Amino acid sequence: MRAADERHPGTGGPDGARARGTDLRAQGTDFRDTLMDGTATAPASGLVPGITTAGAARDHVLSLVHDQGGPPSGPDGERMVIDLLLVTSELVTNAIQHGGGIAGFEATRTRAGMLLTVHDRDDRVPADGYGTGTLPSSHLGGGYGWPLIIRLARDITISRRAGGGKTIIALVPLA
Repeated sequence: MRAADERHPGTGGPDGARARGTDLRAQGTDFRDTLMDGTATAPASGLVPGITTAGAARDHVLSLVHDQGGPPSGPDGERMVIDLLLVTSELVTNAIQHGGGIAGFEATRTRAGMLLTVHDRDDRVPADGYGTGTLPSSHLGGGYGWPLIIRLARDITISRRAGGGKTIIALVPLA
């Protein structure tokens, strides 16, 4: 059962289209999965030690992509990896700048893509946390990160953590 305060910004796409997300963890999904070639992915590793910057998170995610089946082939695969690195950067940067600091980071490769989980120390949900992914109409020095996350990721959930802070989970497609 989902907590009453959990939100599902939904599925983002290039056109900003949205649909209700799925909280895979609440359904008891085992994140051990298989890649398209039939090899098993690593189980969710829990919190990754040493992830305190967006750069460290990107490095970790990129190593997972290469260690667990490699990026999808062709130009679409390259774009998907770029999207993955952008979403990773934005989630971690938001936790650092707006969430009281990063409290944990997890990444798990699934058949559909990379499941990113970022824990921060502030239980306030971003003002545009339930937005449509519309980019700001004027440049005020920021405000582009969360709309980009909504557009590039899917199955986004925001939930408050029992000990304080919040967790944001987003699936970035790699298939």
